[in-house]
Amino acid sequence: MVHGVAARRGAGAISGALAVIGVLAGTNPAAADVPLRVEFLPVVTRETSMQIELTGTLEAVDSVDLGFRQSGRISEMLVSEGDQFTAGQVLGRIDPLQLQQSLNVATATLAAAEAAAQQARQAAERAQAMLDRGVGTRAARDSARQALSEAETQTQQARSALDQARRSVEDTELRAPFDGVVTARSGEPGQVVGAAQAVLSLAAHNGIEAVFMTPDLPILNEVMGISVALSALDVDAPPMTGTVTEISPLVDPSTGSVRVRALVDDAPADVDLLGALVRGKMVLATGEAVEIPWTALTSGGGAPGVWVVDEANRVALRAVDILRFDDGVVLLSGGVAPGEIVVGEGAQKLFPGREVVAGNP
Repeated sequence: MVHGVAARRGAGAISGALAVIGVLAGTNPAAADVPLRVEFLPVVTRETSMQIELTGTLEAVDSVDLGFRQSGRISEMLVSEGDQFTAGQVLGRIDPLQLQQSLNVATATLAAAEAAAQQARQAAERAQAMLDRGVGTRAARDSARQALSEAETQTQQARSALDQARRSVEDTELRAPFDGVVTARSGEPGQVVGAAQAVLSLAAHNGIEAVFMTPDLPILNEVMGISVALSALDVDAPPMTGTVTEISPLVDPSTGSVRVRALVDDAPADVDLLGALVRGKMVLATGEAVEIPWTALTSGGGAPGVWVVDEANRVALRAVDILRFDDGVVLLSGGVAPGEIVVGEGAQKLFPGREVVAGNP
């Protein structure tokens, strides 16, 4: 009697355990005969893009380091950092005393050469007149002509020397080559500078560009000419837009970075932006991809996959290639084709061959 009761109790426990396992595993034969309600997702492709954010500085499109053409001692600097100027304006001077003395000597030398040339010309005319009257000789005329030629050559040389001396005096004044602003000043009155030694850094008013340093990425080949959303970080300025105009072909060996320049299209005229920090955002088209919600992604054999619904409404696990993860979605580059149906919500309850129907899981 006791053995019969124990046997019946053991059989009941085993049946209950199997039932629980069947429910947990989703393989209850009776339940598997009923189509499972899951979310059906048609496979479609869409254009994909990638956003790149860079930080850089705002610089003038045209800038130059300016120095005197002549060496000498600076007598005055007429502008300072931040000053505005116009084309042709005098920005500084060096002491012209020695060059002015050279100009005076050149002026006197030319006057003497011209006087000598005038005397030689008169002598040549007299020699020719005497030869014409038969009282002169050809040798005397030829000698007078040679003297005139030498005098005219000396006059030309003296005139060239005077022009050079005059330009040297003019070069003691440093003049602005364009309208702009002074960005740096390194020369001071009393300082002795060499020819072409930079004493001022100038920026032109013909435009501002954002300059970024970015890692050397293959996708940089696609950014030329695209629009950039710009926002200043350390000055109060409205949002701006720019256009990428240059991608350096060389990589900085010390940083491994590439310089990217973007011309600012709408820089405000009433804000000093030179040298300001700026953030740029670029959106790049990356082609087409299949977009699925993350709930549709599963795994099989250690690889990502999705459940694909066939014409008989039965599912099969298929491996997919993941392009990248976005907010709440996964972008696939391969594995499924447009027009196919994959399972979204409810995918965790499936097994190969399971019959499904569209509905709320």
